[in-house]
Amino acid sequence: MALLCGALGAAVALLATRQRWAEGSATVAGGAFPLTAKGSDVTGVPAALAIVGLAALVAVFAVRRTGRLLVSGLLTLSGAGIVAAALAGASDGSALDEQAAQASGDTSATVDALTHTGWPYVAAAGGLLILLAGVLALRYGSRWPAMSGRYERGTARPRRTAAPPDPERPEEIWKALDRGEDPTGA
Repeated sequence: MALLCGALGAAVALLATRQRWAEGSATVAGGAFPLTAKGSDVTGVPAALAIVGLAALVAVFAVRRTGRLLVSGLLTLSGAGIVAAALAGASDGSALDEQAAQASGDTSATVDALTHTGWPYVAAAGGLLILLAGVLALRYGSRWPAMSGRYERGTARPRRTAAPPDPERPEEIWKALDRGEDPTGA
């Protein structure tokens, strides 16, 4: 469930940041010039945290004990950060003000008739899904399976020892000859 929530939340947040969050118009040379701002123009935080959340989601299953707790906390904080940044960007008009200043050539120009779309709230919903995945990982992560310890460094496991070579085997006789030994034992 946590994996599904996290992956879906990250996909939703990334999709929402590529959509139009705000629109308005600027007065340029006596006429109205339409302006739009995508979520990535308003704030880059939700997209960046969605990627961090995806990485943390994968890492939750790769680590154990304390590492899993830390990564689950990072996943939770990523979701909370997406929610906060998306809700803050829902009413932000600074990206359009910058576009109005560029379009008019006047640094004090601002956008007129500013309207916002629902995409910041969709990004916040994606952040809530990532937040839910983090909370589930914090609560139930200790019960989840982890990757095998086979690849961990420093694990002591018994090594197989090779059986002593049989000196009567033909390949061993040839190896003895290659070393310059007399295989007949005389």
